Amino acid sequence: MKLSQSGIGTMRVNNLDEMYPAQDILLQSGQLVQYGTGVYAYGNVVMLVKRNLERIIEEELNKAGCIEVQLPTLQPQEIWKKSQRWDKYIEEGVLLTVESDKGTYCMAPTAEEAVVEFAREKLKSYKHLPATYYQIGEKYRNEIRTRGYLLRGKSFLMMDGYSFDTDLEGLDVSYKKVREAYLRIGERLGLNMILVIANNGSMGGKKSEECMLVSAIGEDTILYDKDTMRALNTEVLEKENYEEYLKEEYGIEDISKFEKTKSIELGHIFQLGTMYSEKMDAKFIDKDGKEKPYYMGCYGIGVSRLLAAIYENSLIKDESGNITGIALPKELAPYKVQIVYKNENEEKTKEAFELYEKLNGKAIIDDREGISFGAKIKDCKILGTPYIAILGDKVEDGKVELEDIKTGEKQIVSIDEVENLI
Repeated sequence: MKLSQSGIGTMRVNNLDEMYPAQDILLQSGQLVQYGTGVYAYGNVVMLVKRNLERIIEEELNKAGCIEVQLPTLQPQEIWKKSQRWDKYIEEGVLLTVESDKGTYCMAPTAEEAVVEFAREKLKSYKHLPATYYQIGEKYRNEIRTRGYLLRGKSFLMMDGYSFDTDLEGLDVSYKKVREAYLRIGERLGLNMILVIANNGSMGGKKSEECMLVSAIGEDTILYDKDTMRALNTEVLEKENYEEYLKEEYGIEDISKFEKTKSIELGHIFQLGTMYSEKMDAKFIDKDGKEKPYYMGCYGIGVSRLLAAIYENSLIKDESGNITGIALPKELAPYKVQIVYKNENEEKTKEAFELYEKLNGKAIIDDREGISFGAKIKDCKILGTPYIAILGDKVEDGKVELEDIKTGEKQIVSIDEVENLI
């Protein structure tokens, strides 16, 4: 990418939002554009990071035997009436609705209703089960209190998956497969994600866990035992029979060593049972030729929320603790290196563009005119590339100074070596 074509000018890292400095950098530098409360557009780099997140999620879910599909975002009122959730969601003010002369619709906040309609046409026999469908797409919720930029918006990207089984034992197997996939996703992203016992809330069903990232900027409070790595959302304690629930469903008898900590919810998994299939009269034929309702599981990951957490987790600071920029994880960074050169030096300019062409889409080149060499080097730490390649007067021809932005380590290497090193 040529920086002159990105619409990004000289960037300053100052007066940042204390709670969400990384996302404030994205806004100030034009990498995020706000259209209204909780509604954002993504610039090129942020969009490509999001796409890499999607790729990792897809790879791990596919390994777990899940099948990717695409369900409609615009959903008719009728299917929500079947599940008896329309009136409840309208009362709570969650649904964004669309009235037309052809009927009433909602912009999907989730897709349990849509996936049941999808499955009933395909999973008619026990021979077709188990099956787990998932999608990654935009969701919409009329959040009364948007918060944390991408952490809680009105429009957001979500992976939502749904498993269908013949019985509770099968549901437990499907649930565990997706649960393990979540842990692998966290590991690949370099995030210490934990699965936290949670309240099912309006989703229904019996058992659920939230995928959490321990963080001071989180809006959830959890109880966490560092020794056993077990945790639960404090909302669970509001259950009348929470002690019995924790013992029967999770084998936890004592929470006296659990300590309160803040966390960001990145995902949520549920064992829904037959709640939706019974309400919507969705059934399969079992081995004995009898109709039975599906046993369902539900699995979500907030992709845009995960994107925000990745950025906030990738801040870099100087020795005084001042924020100087962002260094994205190397697996997620769409551009591995940012190339900076002196415009007035013809030989360095030529070498810079030769390196840019050689890296074939893996680099950003700062070809902006009228900006000082020093300002360009500072700006390199804003776009999240793991490396800077500097072609200045102090480096001999055919060489570059390659800096690891996260560690600050520098080395002088030949132009031909850069591709292998990054």
